[in-house]
Amino acid sequence: MSKRKLTRQQQFRIDKVQQERLSRVQKKDQFIEQKIESGSLGEPQSGLIVAHFGATIDVEASTGELVRCHVRSNLPVLVTGDQVIWHSDTQNSERGIISAVQERRTILTRPDARGKLRPVAANIDRIIIVVAPAPRTPVNLIDRYLVATAHDDIMPVILLNKFDLIDQAPEMQLELKQYEDLGYQTVIASIKDPDGLKTIQALVAEGNSVFVGQSGVGKSSIIAELLPEAEIRIGEISEATGKGRHTTTTAKLYHIPSGGQLIDSPGIREFGLWHTNPDDLARGFPDVDQYAAHCKFNDCTHTHEPNCGVKVAIDGGRILQRRLDSFLSIRNSVDEVVMRS
Repeated sequence: MSKRKLTRQQQFRIDKVQQERLSRVQKKDQFIEQKIESGSLGEPQSGLIVAHFGATIDVEASTGELVRCHVRSNLPVLVTGDQVIWHSDTQNSERGIISAVQERRTILTRPDARGKLRPVAANIDRIIIVVAPAPRTPVNLIDRYLVATAHDDIMPVILLNKFDLIDQAPEMQLELKQYEDLGYQTVIASIKDPDGLKTIQALVAEGNSVFVGQSGVGKSSIIAELLPEAEIRIGEISEATGKGRHTTTTAKLYHIPSGGQLIDSPGIREFGLWHTNPDDLARGFPDVDQYAAHCKFNDCTHTHEPNCGVKVAIDGGRILQRRLDSFLSIRNSVDEVVMRS
């Protein structure tokens, strides 16, 4: 499809916005350069980004002290979980400047409203997909999360929370067993149960974890139990819609007294997959990919072609029909986005 031609007025507005952004960057760089030239910056030291507030970032020093820092414009977009090199402002001990970012182990990304990938958190060891019987988490949404984690190469864990409400969706126990059979780690726990809290504490005891899941499944409630002294607002379930209200405004890193670190990110009802490629989809559906190799045609769509290895596996009970339906739904949604772009 040909791109829509901009009017003069639209192009003028775009140019004006870009000029304003460039002006802000230049002013920030001038401020930083003045600090460097005046010798008011301390020696370089390591730090951890624990929160991001747009123009400024909270960095945790090796002493545990939090320092509000500016960022040099030549650095990539920084996110919570990044290990950075920063310099203290000798004229203001509560301020600093980030001059470098260390190599990331992993980076969690998510498309914005325009489909452009943006980083959400760095150095994540596991993504905990929180699901619940109420509001009922559909399996195709879980599958979307698994494909997204395959893209970012981060280990997923499926956590069934609110197990005390399992009577509202008893089939979820079978679904969890099916994911276990595919090789995924699954955990069943209710945060209201002391034993459930201990189970989750053990799950996040080492490394960095991030919770994802649709609103209302209990992500913020879990963090509130893990960190009772942290100020976490809990979203109430809307009686009108049954869906949770978003309560988190920015990704923030929390240290857990019992071990490990958590990054709480904004709740999302659907994980966009505009960045998905065939390799991601294959890794997110290893059961389908395994038997796709037996298809007669390399470009088999697994819908109508003869001698389709996937459909043969479904007939033989080796692949669940719902998994193929989910695979086709995600693939079609990605194709639609590609066709519109």
